[in-house]
Amino acid sequence: QVHLVESGGGLVQAGDSLRLSCAASGRTFSGYTMGWFRQAPGKEREFVASIRGSSSSTDYAASVKGRFTISRDNAKITVYLQMNSLKPEDTAVYYCAARNERPSTFIYDYDYWGQGTQVTVSS
Repeated sequence: QVHLVESGGGLVQAGDSLRLSCAASGRTFSGYTMGWFRQAPGKEREFVASIRGSSSSTDYAASVKGRFTISRDNAKITVYLQMNSLKPEDTAVYYCAARNERPSTFIYDYDYWGQGTQVTVSS
């Protein structure tokens, strides 16, 4: 069982930066693929980024590549999402997710989810 708790969301202006954190429980965290997803009002939840447990290789959605960086600290059992050059279209609830398999961009492949943290970017 993996329990995830996100934090770090807030209200920022376009062009600002924000760092989200996802604290995880569980002794096997280092082997899990961790992902960030987001859901804007009226839209489906979408993939943002993932990081593999074993190699820390990363993957990003095209819409955030070059602006967002996912990282993990296995000692602190935490995964981060550094978001730079934020845009109003980045406004969404951001969710952390975990799976004990290789990385995936599909929400249904992830077994564990956090409660989400709101990010609002004003223009």
